[in-house]
Order: sequence, then C-alpha cells, then structure tokens
Amino acid sequence: MNILVLGSGGREHTFAHQLAKSERCDKLFVAPGNAGTAAIATNVVLSVTDFSAIEKCVVDNDIDMVVVGPEDPLVLGIVNYFAETPSLKKVKIIGPSKRGALLEGSKERAKEFMMAHNIPTAAYASFTSESLSAGHAFLETLTAPYVLKADGLAAGKGVLIIDNLDEAKNSLTEMLGGKFGEASNTVVIEEFLDGIELSVFVLTDGKHYKVLPTAKDYKRIGEGDKGLNTGGMGAISPVPFVDEELMLKIEERIVKPTVEGLKKEEIDYKGFVFIGLIKVGNEPYVIEYNVRMGDPETEVVLPRIKTDLVDVLEATYDQDLDILQFELDNRAAATIMAVSGGYPEAYEKGKLITGLNTIEGSIVFHAGTALKDGEVVTNGGRVMAITSLDNDYKQAIKKSYQNIEKLHFDKMNYRTDIGFDLD
Repeated sequence: MNILVLGSGGREHTFAHQLAKSERCDKLFVAPGNAGTAAIATNVVLSVTDFSAIEKCVVDNDIDMVVVGPEDPLVLGIVNYFAETPSLKKVKIIGPSKRGALLEGSKERAKEFMMAHNIPTAAYASFTSESLSAGHAFLETLTAPYVLKADGLAAGKGVLIIDNLDEAKNSLTEMLGGKFGEASNTVVIEEFLDGIELSVFVLTDGKHYKVLPTAKDYKRIGEGDKGLNTGGMGAISPVPFVDEELMLKIEERIVKPTVEGLKKEEIDYKGFVFIGLIKVGNEPYVIEYNVRMGDPETEVVLPRIKTDLVDVLEATYDQDLDILQFELDNRAAATIMAVSGGYPEAYEKGKLITGLNTIEGSIVFHAGTALKDGEVVTNGGRVMAITSLDNDYKQAIKKSYQNIEKLHFDKMNYRTDIGFDLD
C-alpha cells in the first residue's frame, strides 16, 4: 500500500515512523514533511490546503491511503473533496467530513453538539459584535477568572483566561473587533472550571470506536506551567491520575455520547477525535474537541499502539473497528520538546542541530526541522520531541531528559519539569 501523510510537524513524523514499520506499507510520502520524515519517506513539497496539488500527488504516486495530520485541510473540506473527485474516490482518507470537522472549526458548534447530546461541559454563551453589550452583561454574571474563546481556528491562540472583569470586557471588545481576524467574529464565553486537564483520544469509523491511550501535555513555556502558551512543551501517557472509575465515567458520559451523536446527526466521520478534558473533583468535563491527533500528544500515544497502524487506519476507513484486534503497550511514554530560543515569540531559524546520532533508547521526532546542505537545521519554534518508553512515567521522563542533553543547537530551550504536577 502506498501512503501519504499530510503535514510537517512532530505529529506527522510520528505517523510516518509508525506507518513505516508496517510490512503493508510499500511507499511512504509526507507532504511537506521535515528532515526527520525525509530519512524514512519521500517528502513532497506542497501546501496541505492546496487540494489540486494533493490530488496530483495522489494520482501520480498511486496513493492508496491519505492520513491528514493538521486541522486546516479537514475544516476546509478535504474529505469531501476526495469523495467528490472521480480520481480520488477509491483512496482511503482518514479524517472527518467538513461537517464533522466543525467540532473543531467552530467552538460554538462544538458547544451546541455537547448540549444536544448531554455531554458534560462548562456553561457558555456566544456573542458577536452586534451583541457586544449583552456579552459585557454576561461577563458580569460570572465569577473570575473569565474564559473567552474565538469561535474559529486561531492557531492555538484564540483562548484567553482573564482574572479581571474590566480586562475581560476590553478583551471581548478587541476580539469582536477583529483581534483574531474572522476567527473571532463570534466569541464563546464560558464559565471557568477549576481542575486538572488531560486528553482522551478516540478513533471512530462513524459507527464503532477504539479508545486510544490517555495523555497529558504541558502548554506553557515556563517551569511550573508559567508564561505564554505554546503548541506544547512535552507530554506523558498514560495519565497517572486516571483510574478505572474515572475512565469509565469518561467513556460512558463523553466518548459514547460523542460517537452516538455523530451517528444520530449522520455525520461522516472516519478519523480521530481528540477530547480535551478537565477533571473537577473526580468528574470529567469537556473543554474542547479537536478532529485530529494532538501535538505533542501524538508522540506519546502512537508509540504505545502495538497493532499495525496500517491495519488500524484501514479498519477505520472500512468501518470495521469493531472486529479489529487492538493491542496497546502497557509501558508509559514521555516526550520532551526542544524549542527555539525566543519561542513562542520571535525566534531564529537555520540553526545547526548536533548530537542526533548520539541518542540511545529514545526516539527523536522532528517537528520544526529542515535539511540544508545535507545537515539538519531548525525550521520552526518547536524543533523536536524526544520520546521514551519505560515501565513507569518517571523512568520514561528521566530517559528523555538524559537524551535531550545530548542535543544542541544555538539558543535551544526546553522545560526541565515535565510531569512535575503528577507526584
């Protein structure tokens, strides 16, 4: 089987790494890929939202399966494009339809879906520029902190948590005034839930589902979860505080109603559901849906799937997940992200990366890297994730830190406290 992975980050390198292990994978392509994927697959230079260029790549290379990494092509309707294009109809594409992708593409739509299917989540209301004064009045009914979410995709920067009421009102005015472009034409205001966050990943074929390993990532740039939000500075799997009782609540109250909701609404959905949760006391609530795998959670979740990933994804497309023999690795996984100096604000690219050939007992997943004159250089804010597996998460974290110390590039930065809150 010839397979194409769309995307260029650590998530896509992880997919490529796992797919390349399969005896069923004949030729592997990643578009546009990075220096890590170039070592195990053929990189193809194209934009993940240029559907005609993707069509040409698929046809020219006799691609049988396409795995969509990032959210943008899904929200723009790449699955529908494949279904409606004669040359692509037989290609197994993994991801939801445009309507299904609205669960991530619109915070308001996600909230409406949760309410319609009795899925526990924070109370909320939605506002536009025409209802700004009502938004200010709604904020006055809440207690601090205040949660403001841009309705559309805002590159992970569209959620504000603010302690001061006047500041929250000003931020709402700015957001509805175009602070995040079209993404904040509508703003969702939520009650704040106080608890600890985790992520549950589900693979569904639209009828059946498999629950993938849980994970917890660390978004803030600074030690102790301080400072600016990033795309993620590290992750661990499984989440130590998720016991059997909590997992049962998550599956019964959230996973099953989500999949049943997709069925009831006749939404074409063959792919991943990333459910962002918060545990309040011992009760789970949904913060958000994503319609693809997360990053850096992918780097700790996929390596724990022992079943051939080609078989898993094919069963998803063929709606045979109920008969798939699905096996997970009982070991824990931990990943630490090395980032460019200055990230998540201004940073430089093109820094030479050394030490890659000295890594032992861990996997290096490239995120923001490129090849220049045969050398691996930095090409993004989050540069690479170092993932380790061991019998418990503390040992896995220790192993990843031992190996990240062998890597070097100018102004390299990483958090030294991943997993600090789990003792």
